Amino acid sequence: MVFAVPASDDRRYVLTMGCPDRPGIIATISSFIADFGGSIVEAGYHSDPDTGWFFTRQALKASTVPFGVDELRNRFAAIAAELGSAADWQVHDSGVRRRAVLLVSKEGHCLHDLLGRATSGELPATIEAVIGNHLDLAEITEAHGVPFHHVPFPKDPAERGPAFDRVRDLVDVHDPHAVVLARFMQVLPPQLCDHWAGRAINIHHSFLPSFVGARPYHQAFARGVKLIGATCHYVTADLDAGPIIEQDVVRVDHADEVRDMVRRGRDIERVVLARGLRWHLESRVLVHGNRTVVFS
Repeated sequence: MVFAVPASDDRRYVLTMGCPDRPGIIATISSFIADFGGSIVEAGYHSDPDTGWFFTRQALKASTVPFGVDELRNRFAAIAAELGSAADWQVHDSGVRRRAVLLVSKEGHCLHDLLGRATSGELPATIEAVIGNHLDLAEITEAHGVPFHHVPFPKDPAERGPAFDRVRDLVDVHDPHAVVLARFMQVLPPQLCDHWAGRAINIHHSFLPSFVGARPYHQAFARGVKLIGATCHYVTADLDAGPIIEQDVVRVDHADEVRDMVRRGRDIERVVLARGLRWHLESRVLVHGNRTVVFS
């Protein structure tokens, strides 16, 4: 799948940072960038009074930076050190191809959507591979020129270790920036959650923290809710409890059956996953503990 590298005028160096809050952080970063003539084309700031942390995302026009991204990282490391040893920062070059691997099962609505967005250039990444525990989605995947790998899973959860090992091997060969559980319907073991921490992204078909686990639409129907939703979140060892990236809802009423909720929910799932994945790939999501700051 072809990924168009941004033209020189569109290429960005994106700096993200979280650190303990204190006066002068914005001035320090702005002065650092101004000293070499860098042009800031997008800037976001957030100070969290509950945690005492400061967060920022700065997008620089790459053509205005008189050296490469590695030198930018080296120079900013000294600035970050001045702001404290706890500072957590990264610099992302938008001209470097981002990679994603998708994990799927039988339901294809999220897969169809992401393949379409990648093909049209809307998703800022290549989809390197799709891995499924069923063969249902192999044909549509390969029609988009993306390799499909079938890894069957035993019915007994206690016997699924080798299958997860195979999935890990197939994913890691691509060293992806995102591992997307696009309705994979399998619970990742804790070791895989740790291994892909900050990269594994799940779409859950409910407005978390309501209705965690299996069959959330059935749970919502039984409870008689008036809103259903979807949640894109990072995967952790705590089921459906990782840091939330994006959510949205749609209204339902007493006349809706479970099948109606499923149909309406699929539309929300597509949009929420696409938004969350895009923001992750564009380095718009900063994680602190179990919360996120999203510069959308």
